[in-house]
Amino acid sequence: MNTIKHAIPAPLTTFKKLITRRFFCMNFALIFSLFINQQLFAIPTTITTKNVTFSSVGISLSGTIIKPKNTSAAVVIVHGSGQEKRMMEFATLLANNGIAVLTYDKRGVGESGGLYAGPEVGTNNVDSLNLNLLSLDASAAVDALSKNLQNSQIPIGLIGGSQAGWIIPLAAKKNKKIKFMTIFSGALITVKQQLRFQFYTNGNASFWDTHTEEDARKHTMTDPDRYEFIDTDPRDVLAQLSIPGLWIFGGKDIQVPVNLSIEQLNVLKSNGKNYVYKLYPALGHNTAFSDTNAPVEYAIKWIKNSQSTQ
Repeated sequence: MNTIKHAIPAPLTTFKKLITRRFFCMNFALIFSLFINQQLFAIPTTITTKNVTFSSVGISLSGTIIKPKNTSAAVVIVHGSGQEKRMMEFATLLANNGIAVLTYDKRGVGESGGLYAGPEVGTNNVDSLNLNLLSLDASAAVDALSKNLQNSQIPIGLIGGSQAGWIIPLAAKKNKKIKFMTIFSGALITVKQQLRFQFYTNGNASFWDTHTEEDARKHTMTDPDRYEFIDTDPRDVLAQLSIPGLWIFGGKDIQVPVNLSIEQLNVLKSNGKNYVYKLYPALGHNTAFSDTNAPVEYAIKWIKNSQSTQ
């Protein structure tokens, strides 16, 4: 395997800075605006918090469990590609809607041990080896959350966005406790194909005003790869899973080729997979933290409804 000596641009945009290529890091000001919008939440319930540590592949990870008094489902939050600590604001949002949460500092970040692999330090964060390692961390987090739930019948799932769209299915394949997946702006194409698309759009917020789907697809499928690494095709694992999954997309995404991803998702659905998606045509990559609360509201309702019908 060739070693990449230059930083690979994060394959998917993060939320921490809208102009950077990070994704699932919480911007407090925007999350706070979600909290004060009462339309998003049910009546706040009593919640408890507990700091925990758990082991994964020889290192200790640190996180926090937030539990509502009446829990209908539980999730582990899986990070995107950035250097992210535990996501307390988002976790509290979910807990206020009856969903127990374990959120943890990413490997090599905050109070968690291990080595952080990411674009900031010039490491190959999108290589299959690293994605699999992060999926093992998510699986270990599920085990830790399961031990802290009083009711063993509460379904546990994974929620996350961007790069987590590759990590979550890998973790679900490893851990049978995982009963559902909720993915914001996750690609259903290979990592290399996603990077080709990202390089082609080049961060241009007006990209879709001047380019066609046909043009973008051609470059996604045929442009030469700038970096060599062990690739990942999420469809391989998704074809093997039997749990329900929800994908939420923004039609103006310039990090993930949405139409191509939806096309691949529909193929999986036609083969009997319990996968659904929701498209917000006017939104970009940051579907979970856009100007509208609708994507988060939809995800919460889906988690509750999908588990009540299982």
